[in-house]
Amino acid sequence: MSTILITGATSGLGRYVAAELVRSGHRVLAHGRDTDRTHRLVEELRADGEAEGFVADLASLGQVRELAAHVAGAHPALDVLINNAAVGAGPRRSEREIGADGHELRLAVNYLAPVALTRALLPVLLANAPARIVNVGSAGQEPVDFDDPELTRGYDGLSAYCRSKFALAAHTFTLAEELAGTGVSVNVLHPATHMDTAMVRDGGFTPRHTVADGAPGVLALATRDLGTGGYFDGTSRARAHERTYDPGVRKRLAAVTDQLLSL
Repeated sequence: MSTILITGATSGLGRYVAAELVRSGHRVLAHGRDTDRTHRLVEELRADGEAEGFVADLASLGQVRELAAHVAGAHPALDVLINNAAVGAGPRRSEREIGADGHELRLAVNYLAPVALTRALLPVLLANAPARIVNVGSAGQEPVDFDDPELTRGYDGLSAYCRSKFALAAHTFTLAEELAGTGVSVNVLHPATHMDTAMVRDGGFTPRHTVADGAPGVLALATRDLGTGGYFDGTSRARAHERTYDPGVRKRLAAVTDQLLSL
């Protein structure tokens, strides 16, 4: 049995995966942004096994770090982290939104939050190796403009989303190299295209798959040894955007990330 933290667990893919993990005998730490929804989810999960809820707004780096501290303190046996929470393109794509720290919202939630949460929980994961980090990405990837990483010019919500997922993939490959030999694996995946979720529908897309279609890849990476530093399309190994593998791009991304996290 693993102790697994999954972010964005109160709806969509995260909710489905959390339920499957509990039914399989794992202890699930379910993160949500809304207190009532998180508590209701945990009550449902406890009908099948062990679950605990944690509430945080991932658009706030302060709350991300508090979440990590609470999880680490309450569950020192944590050995799997699933960074699933995300903000999609949104219904008004030209409307640039910002998080609590002033960062562009999609960059903040889809990229800076999982980076900060992972860094804060690494000591626990390393202590419980073999351990796993699963980053839920997307096949929609667009290179980051390092001269304008917060997309202050010519804003488009879909572009912001794709840039955040490009950054998450590139960061995954860098982190996998840094953690080589530690027993902590880190992988990123595209679960399924246009799943039937509020995020997809709000973005104006017609759903093509169910969350059940997207779950197998997440579940496999969270519960099985599938190596490290990989990009998966569902359960199959695939290739991310070619520039995510570029050492120069990843070096610049790391520098920009450190700068943004320190603001």
